[in-house]
Amino acid sequence: MTAAAMIARNRILVLLVAAAADLLIGDPQWLWHPVQGIGALISTGENGLRRLFRVPFPGDRRDPGRERMAGGALVLLVLLVSTGAVCIMLRLAGHLDVRMGSGSSILRILSEGVLCGRLLAMKSLGEAAVSVRDPLRRGDTEGARRAVSMIVGRDTDRLDDQGIIRAAVETVAENTSDGVTAPMFYMFLAGAVGGIFYKAVNTMDSMVGYRNDRYRYFGTAAARLDDLLNYVPSRLTALFMIAACLFPFSGKAEGKTEEETGGQGRNARLPDARAAYRVWSRDRRKSPSPNSAQTESVCAGALHLRLLGDTWYFGKLHHKQEIGDGGRDPGAEDITRAVILMQRTSVLMYAAGMAVLFLPAV
Repeated sequence: MTAAAMIARNRILVLLVAAAADLLIGDPQWLWHPVQGIGALISTGENGLRRLFRVPFPGDRRDPGRERMAGGALVLLVLLVSTGAVCIMLRLAGHLDVRMGSGSSILRILSEGVLCGRLLAMKSLGEAAVSVRDPLRRGDTEGARRAVSMIVGRDTDRLDDQGIIRAAVETVAENTSDGVTAPMFYMFLAGAVGGIFYKAVNTMDSMVGYRNDRYRYFGTAAARLDDLLNYVPSRLTALFMIAACLFPFSGKAEGKTEEETGGQGRNARLPDARAAYRVWSRDRRKSPSPNSAQTESVCAGALHLRLLGDTWYFGKLHHKQEIGDGGRDPGAEDITRAVILMQRTSVLMYAAGMAVLFLPAV
């Protein structure tokens, strides 16, 4: 067996273990997650590097260039430590395989696969979305508002039921790429090292990549690198999501009226692949982020919803262009539909990646 075939075979086994780990384990609160370690490293590194580079916090005299240098140093530190830790773990697992004399890489494959599974978020993202949907079904707006505040970065105290639903649908659509298919993409390329590299960058962006007084300059490197890493996966995910829209949720739009389906009639199919493609083609560049509207626009078209628009962050109103044609008010079951769309998209991309790996493995 050639070296390329061996690598491809082992990567297939790793990703099979990863899929099983994500579906069976998910992200229970009692179980430590690698992102927690990355987050602690980011917080500690920020404090230390601000002192080292003599970078003041907002309110003092500022030096944008020095802040950007400190933020760049944080990126290098976090990536070196996180990827280095994974390399050491895999090397130790390989040594144990040799000491066992099995002639295989079973421990390395299992440890790498479980780690990769912990870096995927298909199950946990679905569960988080359901935790928002279920209170809405019971008429518990305050409970739904608390639940959605756990998965979005925006201010939620002003959201009514429809705002909560839109926020949840947007989060599921965006995190289809950020939480599932983008880490999967880098795992197909480089296994657990690729997955942890991506998650480290994505976590830095979520912690320091804000355009507020504290991180306007310090978080530049993390935000730009996150945009770069997500450029290809977000667009691939959008295309796979459009393909996933070819499989309807049911024979009809679940008994919806013509008004509720945006004038498409009672026999309108959801998700709507044609509308998904049309809205994606038109609206995929409307978000301030170069990547997030890729999947959000597909989801808006597929479900006949209008998403984005003006949003409050940290007490400030941010004006965003709306995406989607709308045509009906969102309902709690749109969260369910967004989750199903996320799951189908993830499965399609996983299957495509496994097919590509299978070619050199045979």
